[in-house]
Amino acid sequence: MRIAICGSIATDHLMTFEGRFADSLVVEQLDKISVSFLASDLQVRRGGIAANISFGMAHLGQRPILVGSVGEDFADYRSWLERHGVDCESVHVSDTLHTARFVCTTDTDMAQMATFYAGAMAEARTIELGPIADRVGGLDLVLIGADDPEAMLRHTEECRTRGLRFVADPSQQLAFADGAFIRRLIDGADYLFTNEYESHLTEHKTGWSSDEIADRVTTRVTTKGKDGATIDTRGEEPVHVDVAVGVQPVDPTGVGDAFRAGFLTGLVNGLPHRRCAELGSVLAAYVIETVGTQEYRLSESAFLERLRASYGEESASEIAPHLHCPRP
Repeated sequence: MRIAICGSIATDHLMTFEGRFADSLVVEQLDKISVSFLASDLQVRRGGIAANISFGMAHLGQRPILVGSVGEDFADYRSWLERHGVDCESVHVSDTLHTARFVCTTDTDMAQMATFYAGAMAEARTIELGPIADRVGGLDLVLIGADDPEAMLRHTEECRTRGLRFVADPSQQLAFADGAFIRRLIDGADYLFTNEYESHLTEHKTGWSSDEIADRVTTRVTTKGKDGATIDTRGEEPVHVDVAVGVQPVDPTGVGDAFRAGFLTGLVNGLPHRRCAELGSVLAAYVIETVGTQEYRLSESAFLERLRASYGEESASEIAPHLHCPRP
C-alpha cells in the first residue's frame, strides 16, 4: 500500500520547566497574562507532524511518502529522514522562508505551553497530489495532518475529486478553525484521528453530534492519553485499547504522532483495528520515554516483547510477520 503523509515538517525546540504552570496562573487574570518560566533544559530536535509520522512508519519497515513544505535549511533533516527510509522526493523547498519551528515548554505535570512558527509551511498550499500519485504509481491512502490551512483544504478536496481514500487528522489546527472549515476537512474521510479534547471540540465547532460525524466518517479514532484509545467504525462494535504497560514518561511531545504511525502501519498490512491500535500504543511508549520525537531506537525482539507484555501472545504473534524494524 502506498501512503502519503501530508502535514507539517518542523524543528522542535523543547524545554523543561521544573515546576507547575498551574502554580503561576491566576484564573481571574488570564486576560492580563504576562509570565515567564525558567527552563532547566533545552533540546533542539527534528519534528513536525508529517515528518514524525513518516519517521515512525519507516522505523516499522514502511516507506511512507512525505508531503510538505520546508526551507533551504532542510538539507540535514532530509538526509536524516531518507537515511531512515522516508521518501522525501515530494517535499517542496521554499526559496525564501525557513522551515517551521515548534517551541514548547513542558512542566512536571507534563502540561505544555507551545508556540508554532509556520515559515515555509505556508507554501504547502502549492503542492498537488496528482503528480505525486503519478510518480509512485498511485496512492492508496493519504493522511492530511495539521499544515497550512489552505493546503489542508486543497489536499482534502483533491482526494475527493480523485477518489483517493484519506485520513483526516487536523489536531492543532482545530483550535483556530471554524466549523465550516472543520466540516470540509472531515466529511467523507475514511478515518478521523483526534484526541479526546479535540473530539469534543470537533463536535462543538461543527455543530455535528457524534452520531452525525459517524454518518460522515467511516472510522473515528480517539486517543485518550493514559486511558488508551477508542476506535469507532460505522456498523461495528467500538474497540478500546489500553496504553502499553510499564511506560516511564519523560516527554509527551510526538506521542500522538507515534500512535498514528503504528496504527497506519497496521492498516498498510491489513491488520484489524485492535492490532493497529496496539501497534501504535507500543510505538507511542518509545516516544514518551525519550526527549525528542525521532530519537528512539527499535529492535524487533524488544518491540515484540513489549507487545506481548501489554497485549498478550496472540497480539505479538499476529503483528510479528508485519514488523520489519531496522537493526539497532
